[in-house]
Amino acid sequence: MNLSPENLARHELIGLRVHVDSNTDPGLVGIEGLVVDETRNTFLLETKRKIVRIAKSNASLIFTLPDGRRARVQGSVLVSQPENRISKRMQRTRWKL
Repeated sequence: MNLSPENLARHELIGLRVHVDSNTDPGLVGIEGLVVDETRNTFLLETKRKIVRIAKSNASLIFTLPDGRRARVQGSVLVSQPENRISKRMQRTRWKL
């Protein structure tokens, strides 16, 4: 299955570029970086200046896919261990910007 905005949540997210579109912590809004690690509740982003941990449940994220398309995802949809999220059924959601 090819990576697309519709099936993004069922794929590996490490290695994708991400932009924090909104967050309960205003200091994190606008941060952009590369997803370098993922836990059940957080993403670890490598930015130009530092490594930043972002709570999934508090954020709206815009991922850039390898083909250049972008997809906005509510982080709360991604709260799960990566290996479990990839195999579970997801609600149909609008992912495209």
